[in-house]
Amino acid sequence: MIETQSLAKFYGSTRGVENLSLKVEKGEVFGLLGPNGAGKTTTIRLLMGLMKPNSGSATVNDLDCWKQSVEVNQISAYIPGDVHLYKNETGQSLINLYGGIRKNKKLAKNLVERLDLDASKKVKNLSKGNRQKLAIVLALMFEPLVLILDEPTSGLDPLMQQEFYKIIKEFKDKGATVFISSHFLPEVEKMCEKVAILKEGSLVAVEEVDKLAKKHVSDLNVTFEAKPDLTKYKIPQITKITHVLNNHYQMKIKGEIDPVIKALSKDKIKDLSFEHATLEEIFLEHYS
Repeated sequence: MIETQSLAKFYGSTRGVENLSLKVEKGEVFGLLGPNGAGKTTTIRLLMGLMKPNSGSATVNDLDCWKQSVEVNQISAYIPGDVHLYKNETGQSLINLYGGIRKNKKLAKNLVERLDLDASKKVKNLSKGNRQKLAIVLALMFEPLVLILDEPTSGLDPLMQQEFYKIIKEFKDKGATVFISSHFLPEVEKMCEKVAILKEGSLVAVEEVDKLAKKHVSDLNVTFEAKPDLTKYKIPQITKITHVLNNHYQMKIKGEIDPVIKALSKDKIKDLSFEHATLEEIFLEHYS
């Protein structure tokens, strides 16, 4: 549903993105990760046809994002990272305006109620969180096939964030494709099936969230019946061993777990538990 091939964008001599190739399947929730300046917003603006690439291509539903940007926008919802709306209009007047343009505001009332938005207020009198709620309503009310969201929960309180996650899941269950850029890694981990990590405009990794976690450092907490001979655990998969208390040890595991289990089987184990790396830990590991 979304694809880029060798996509590049430069601002003069400044790099936006370079040689970016991504593929997002229909019905997938896909996360784009990276610090400020990594190229996330540039990628999203290229997908929305707001900028012309220097080279390569970007398509949404086989439509060229630059040459067929009108058609792309007809099936896509876009929430920018920094939302700007008509300040002297009320939320309801904007809902009516956008609904008239789209010829569809079927979900508007439901979304207003679920996000607890007072649509009677003028935009200039709304808090940042409420402006974000209004942007979500305006983007999603016409039931788009593709959702392209840049930091979509910025300014939302935790309760509204949870409601937003539910809304996105409902869109996914109906077959929508969701492309999300976010700094809030626990959020991405909760919502996304697959993530791409950008660094300095280039792709570092693309992986399913579950598989990505298993490929990286995990914590193994193990309590032995008796003090162990730690020389048996000098294997490549165990990168660090920390003595916690008595016969309780914490081991940092990277790569295959099977050799670690075989090594442990030679000792009597009282207790054993694994903690897989969080997306945040994986992200920081890539950047170190």
